[in-house]
Amino acid sequence: MNTRTLLSWNVNGIRAIERKGFLDWFLNSGGDIVALQETKVSDFSSLSDTLQHPAGFHAYWNSCVEKKGYSGVVVYTKIEPRRVKTDFGDNFLSQEGRMIECDFGTFVLLNAYFPNGGSGEKRLQYKLTFYNQFLPYVKELAKSGRHVIFCGDVNTAHKEIDLARPKENKNNTGFLPIERKWIDDVINAGFIDTFRMFNSEGGYYTYWDLKTFARDRNVGWRIDYFFASESLKSRVKDAFIAADVLGSDHCPIGIIINV
Repeated sequence: MNTRTLLSWNVNGIRAIERKGFLDWFLNSGGDIVALQETKVSDFSSLSDTLQHPAGFHAYWNSCVEKKGYSGVVVYTKIEPRRVKTDFGDNFLSQEGRMIECDFGTFVLLNAYFPNGGSGEKRLQYKLTFYNQFLPYVKELAKSGRHVIFCGDVNTAHKEIDLARPKENKNNTGFLPIERKWIDDVINAGFIDTFRMFNSEGGYYTYWDLKTFARDRNVGWRIDYFFASESLKSRVKDAFIAADVLGSDHCPIGIIINV
């Protein structure tokens, strides 16, 4: 059994964050597997060689073909997966370059950039449909006997302690009862919010609005997660939020796990 550090970060544009020192952070992060969301890359071959092929890492991409410069995910990993999957059938999970699955044998990792429901009722329904297609998929993986980890920007704060201003946002997407109930359903299905294994306090956030300089005042939301199947609970040794790492409107999160 090996101890691995897994990191996740919505970078809000991988080209933009590269200019802000991303590679220095990445190569010194200690991450064995680094999952990024919102790369905004339609063709990763147009990126710098270092982003395409960072020393010591394999890189696996899923890009949005429906709209250029939108969505997108990548997994950088020191451990070569047995299988990588980006086609999840004829459903929302295969659209907009939002998900990639890496099978490492001892566990399966899904890196997902869940939709934002803030552009009107149509996108809220898209988000909820994505949610409702995603959960049965990971439940079936776990039911088949696999150890499952999924991470990424879920775009919903679960409890009132997960955002700075719950009362003001109770009718806003990202904190709607129907969105929060889905996270309840995830937990009731046997997936653990790993951060809450080690910290039950408020004031810990992963996203801050840039336009209002919310990060300076720590007026944020915890909407980025690592969930692990119940079968991995005893193996999760730590979970953390790296709020001091700048460059995006989100910050990195991570877990340390024996697998």
